[in-house]
Amino acid sequence: MKALKILLPAAAFVVACGTGSEQKAPEATPVTTETSISKEEQDLLTQAQAMFKALPATAENAANPLTPEKIELGKLLFFDTRLSKTGHNSCNSCHNLATFGVDNEVTSEGDAGKRGGRNSPTVLNAALHAFQFWDGRAKDVEEQAGGPILNPVEMAIPSKEFMVKKLKGIELYQKQFAAAFPGDKDPITYDNLTKAIAAFERTLITPSRFDKYLGGDHNALTADEKKGMQTFIRSGCTACHMGATLGGTMFQKFGLVNDYRPLTGSKGNDQGRKDLTKQEADKDMFKVPSLRNITKTHPYFHDGSVADLATAIKVMGKAQLNKDLTDTEVKELITFLQTVEADVPETAKAAPAQLTAAR
Repeated sequence: MKALKILLPAAAFVVACGTGSEQKAPEATPVTTETSISKEEQDLLTQAQAMFKALPATAENAANPLTPEKIELGKLLFFDTRLSKTGHNSCNSCHNLATFGVDNEVTSEGDAGKRGGRNSPTVLNAALHAFQFWDGRAKDVEEQAGGPILNPVEMAIPSKEFMVKKLKGIELYQKQFAAAFPGDKDPITYDNLTKAIAAFERTLITPSRFDKYLGGDHNALTADEKKGMQTFIRSGCTACHMGATLGGTMFQKFGLVNDYRPLTGSKGNDQGRKDLTKQEADKDMFKVPSLRNITKTHPYFHDGSVADLATAIKVMGKAQLNKDLTDTEVKELITFLQTVEADVPETAKAAPAQLTAAR
């Protein structure tokens, strides 16, 4: 065990009582303050740093540089219900920033009242993922941003041209697009629409106490939280949930060892990427979700079939690892997962005032 010794110097001089004259203070015995980190503690941090990574301030994309004007435009678009056919839905409807980027629904209600077939994942930290959507059909948030707008169930805009024409008829957007894309002769395009929304989403990063711990602050986590992290590692969760977002970097078969359907009570037969690729090897393959803010983003899994986190953890243990996790282990895992919970600033949650003023 190494001790860090800090010598606290005594005052150089004291004032002699009643004389007003200065005299040298008697030499004091050095005061030693010891702060120690055990080898076990340091080894645990080193292990965590090898498996995980602290979140960056923003999710940069060289192909879509972030500017204040572009981010401001993106926020306007994210909250604007005029991006849906009947004016019922905005991006924020399904990815509510006031509730950790989700709507806490099994599946989300679309513009005409119909519901989609898959659970809406959180938009927070999503820009750091390797790909988007449960089946990975979009390579980044720029590509993802344009999908729901044209989806007939979600926002139901009939075409890109329809959306662009609508935006060009709004004075607010004539000014905002020109400011965000000053080098473009015709700045209001569907491509620029998706870039702006993505730029805003790239700022929705939520560093937590866990990031402070990864940065070397041993006191950022409690002893119980560190024990939970050890359970997380020992149980094998890090095979899929690693990196800065604890997931979002790979595809994995849901039901790797045991079929998930009897465990979750799933009523449908969603086959994951196979529905997209038509390849048998992709049956039940889904993007591994991020565990950032998982304590707040229920219900869980691609079909929202499980509402309770403890139950979801037991399902994962059995379906993926063939383990019957004990109640104690589940409690420890939840204790650790609470350390990656963090919210966006209140300023990000509030709908822009210009939207109300412009109508």
